[in-house]
Amino acid sequence: MGDALIGDGADPAGETGKALDDAAANLEALGPRSADAVSRRATVAEVWLVLGVSLGASALYAVLDLVGSLTASSPLRAQSAVINASAAPGRSLLDLAYQLAGIAVALVPVGLVFYLLTRSGDSVASIGIDWVRPGREALWGAGLAAVVGGLGLALYLGAYHAGLNVRVVPTNLPATWWRIPVLVMAAVQNGVLEEVVVCGYLLHRLHQLDWGEDRSLLTSAVLRGAYHLYQGFGGFFGNAAMGLLFGRIYQRQGRLLRLVLAHSLIDAGAFVGYVLLRSRVSWLP
Repeated sequence: MGDALIGDGADPAGETGKALDDAAANLEALGPRSADAVSRRATVAEVWLVLGVSLGASALYAVLDLVGSLTASSPLRAQSAVINASAAPGRSLLDLAYQLAGIAVALVPVGLVFYLLTRSGDSVASIGIDWVRPGREALWGAGLAAVVGGLGLALYLGAYHAGLNVRVVPTNLPATWWRIPVLVMAAVQNGVLEEVVVCGYLLHRLHQLDWGEDRSLLTSAVLRGAYHLYQGFGGFFGNAAMGLLFGRIYQRQGRLLRLVLAHSLIDAGAFVGYVLLRSRVSWLP
């Protein structure tokens, strides 16, 4: 019976072995390409997920806010947007707890980015964060903040008076002992989150995906402008322009810490300056 099944001169073990060898050879030939394709798809998915839980989601809500503002009965300049809003008016300590919780939660995507970079064989140094020459980083950050902050304020005022922007209220937090410290922490949170995610991480990953520098830069800048659309068209174009500048500096120098510092100083100046100057000058909306 066994002879009948095998047949004359047949060698099933040999044929099977040859087939397996051929299959292994084919897989070996295709392996690197398949691995590269899987790695590329995984990187694309990772980028979308990181943006989806951070500034990409903010951009979506900002677009909806702009639609709401444009379809409202009053013009843009008659509307306002509060950046650092009180979460529990009249309950100081609870309000403080909400502010601190919001800052901490907003920084979770930064931790996620650091984890994903390390898991993929990179590090935070791969996106230009280290403490080499801190004095040089501080000088760069302060210089950028002075230039970009001044131009940004002028652009905001021009856009507001032209009816292209809502009135941006940096804060309506109560006048308590913790207001200024919380505003400074919020400014640092903005600088860290935005520069790490939309500049360092995004441009680094797009480079790994073989995107050209100009295409990557434009994508990063448009995203930066998009999550400021709740302010109006001035907020979009002003922040997109800042994204082009910061992104190009990052692409040329590979240093992110100076951009984080510059962004933090710009926001701290806007938040704290509003508190100190709002009742003393007439040109602030």
